[in-house]
Amino acid sequence: MNTQKLLIVGFGAFPKVPINPSGLLARRIANAARLKLLLGARPDCRVLRTTYAAVGTELEPALAGAPDAVLMIGVAMRARRIRVESRARNRAHLLFPDADGRLPPHLFLHRTGPTQRTSRHARAALAALRRRGLDAGLSHDAGAYLCNASYYRALAESRPTLFLHIPGLRDAGRPTKHRMSRRNRPLDVWAQAFTDVALMLLVQARTQHHQ
Repeated sequence: MNTQKLLIVGFGAFPKVPINPSGLLARRIANAARLKLLLGARPDCRVLRTTYAAVGTELEPALAGAPDAVLMIGVAMRARRIRVESRARNRAHLLFPDADGRLPPHLFLHRTGPTQRTSRHARAALAALRRRGLDAGLSHDAGAYLCNASYYRALAESRPTLFLHIPGLRDAGRPTKHRMSRRNRPLDVWAQAFTDVALMLLVQARTQHHQ
């Protein structure tokens, strides 16, 4: 019996982004039939509040559930293509408040942690996305906001973990009119490709477990 577990993470609203497409996308991936068939159940899907407090109150309890692999998705509003994040840095931005209007208490996310944490799975994920015909590139900078902070925390665990940044979408959560359907179509395409990445992470987790 397969007992693998997958954690999929997206994010909620934050200043100037009332509907975060990463949360919508995370839920679509979690409902993918391929993942349900492999896992025997729906993956654990968490849409985090875009606050520094949520790293401790929402992400850490999810990680404590011992998932075999973690796929994280965020939105980079100025990005022109999908960014496969290869690392997270031990830093925060003291000028940009979170969705609660609060700034991080310190410049460093972890006072005694390493300057950065890296993922070994970025290049394999990039290849999977490009096989789907998506415009994607490798990124070495996950920013200095909640995406980076959450990724840095998740990478502290010894399990296959990866963060994907998607470009911003207008009206991503309002597919009610036919004229808006083209704007929402990328979510369907991305969901299929990101499911490929999730499956790749689970294969890596199984390989790692047997080594």
